[in-house]
Amino acid sequence: MSDLIIERQTSPARLEIRPLTPVIGAEIRGVDLRKPLDAATAQAIEQTLVQWKVIFFRDQDLSNEQLLAFGRSFGPLTPAHPVALGLPEHPEIWEREAGEYRQNHRQDLTIPTARPPRDYKGWHIDITFVANPNRYSILRGVRIPPYGGDTLWSNLESAYDGLSPTIKALCDGLKAVHRTSSYDSGEPRPGRKAAGPFAALHPLVRVHPRTGRKSLFVNPGTTSHIVGLRERESQALLDLLADEVTRPEYAVRFHWTPNAIAVWDNQATAHAGPIDYAHFDLPRVVRRITVAGELPEGPDGFRSRPLEGELFGVIG
Repeated sequence: MSDLIIERQTSPARLEIRPLTPVIGAEIRGVDLRKPLDAATAQAIEQTLVQWKVIFFRDQDLSNEQLLAFGRSFGPLTPAHPVALGLPEHPEIWEREAGEYRQNHRQDLTIPTARPPRDYKGWHIDITFVANPNRYSILRGVRIPPYGGDTLWSNLESAYDGLSPTIKALCDGLKAVHRTSSYDSGEPRPGRKAAGPFAALHPLVRVHPRTGRKSLFVNPGTTSHIVGLRERESQALLDLLADEVTRPEYAVRFHWTPNAIAVWDNQATAHAGPIDYAHFDLPRVVRRITVAGELPEGPDGFRSRPLEGELFGVIG
């Protein structure tokens, strides 16, 4: 067995795990996700996910029903999005087309917000403007171009670990407000609900409920300010931390192929994608589901709480 391949024996599957970088990302082979997962295989996949933060499967031609069954192997599912509508027959599934990014973003490629931090080119954590963001996100490539449309993921635990002890100690006791952008709020329009604004108070550092490891809980573009700091202090610290979150040595880049599936731990990663949508006109369609999460907890025991809007619901 190669040093670059890890095998996990489950019954009846034998998973082949291929790490992609030293800190984040692994591809899993040896399992057909069209079939129901037995408990041992689901547990092995989830263990791999928690270890490597984002995992990838190739050539998984799943129906919508099979995609939902796979997601439910890890817990109850949420609606597609707090402010976006899911598919009519499957309200858990959010379908995105690459063309939407051009329509909904400014020419400088930033998401329009009332008072944004510096432009971080789409880096974000899913749905942190609610107090209980989803635990896991699962994305399936439905219509994939032959090139372009890649996605990046970053390890937020590594970003925290890379800070100096003094900055870690400062961040451990701070809280930050996460808000919806102007795009996510307001009147309903095609594919959108009448929702928002949403806002939540989160710890700046969160403790992973499975491993106890600390990670930076900074969402570039959505984290509006750090509570208790002057505006310049807050913005300077957010810029510093966002730089850490987006450092290339903490990231993995995934080239999509048709019927590929990505699953990421939304409690310990940020991601950006499609990173080059402004430079190609090829069709790209993906479908996402999310596994329900819990209130994040900080090192001091503080649990996130809503400031505006409701908690993220559960469908089942």
